[in-house]
Amino acid sequence: MKVIASQIRKGNVVEVDGQLYVVLTAENFHPGKGTPTTQIDMRRISDGTKVSQRYKTTEQVERAFIESQDFQYLYEDADGYTFMNGETYDQVTVPKAIVGDQAPYLQEEMKVKLSLYEGNPVAIELPQRATFEVVETEPAMKGQTAASSYKPAVLSNGVKTTVPPHIAPGTRVVVMTADGSYVERAKD
Repeated sequence: MKVIASQIRKGNVVEVDGQLYVVLTAENFHPGKGTPTTQIDMRRISDGTKVSQRYKTTEQVERAFIESQDFQYLYEDADGYTFMNGETYDQVTVPKAIVGDQAPYLQEEMKVKLSLYEGNPVAIELPQRATFEVVETEPAMKGQTAASSYKPAVLSNGVKTTVPPHIAPGTRVVVMTADGSYVERAKD
């Protein structure tokens, strides 16, 4: 199915020169003078090679038909990450290259969306937010009341982030899975 380049989004799968690529980022540029363009960074599914390509925003790009299904995360082993389809109980192993930098945010029994092309996983979409425990952070400074003053912290998954001064080690916090940024204190 052909679509114009400006409609391509992260997670889409496109076909370029007979090869399938999963889109990592898609950014539209509108200069004051000249033609608007779309910069697409993508990873070739067959071997994991990263490619960057620029299109005119009105250029046609072949988008592959991808089936998205809900899966539940089970475990990690040497082959990759294993997920189970909740309806059919089929298990799928996703290579580590596809999960990429989202791996630290995977939690047992987490529900994810897997994009499948002809039965093979090509992309993964995690929930927007996940809850982790703060394992290490600096103590709050007395009198530090500025709302914008955040302090560094390390989460139970090993990711470094910044948290408000009132958060202490042992506190459970909600973070965005896209970049690890602090959202709120967990309500559990």
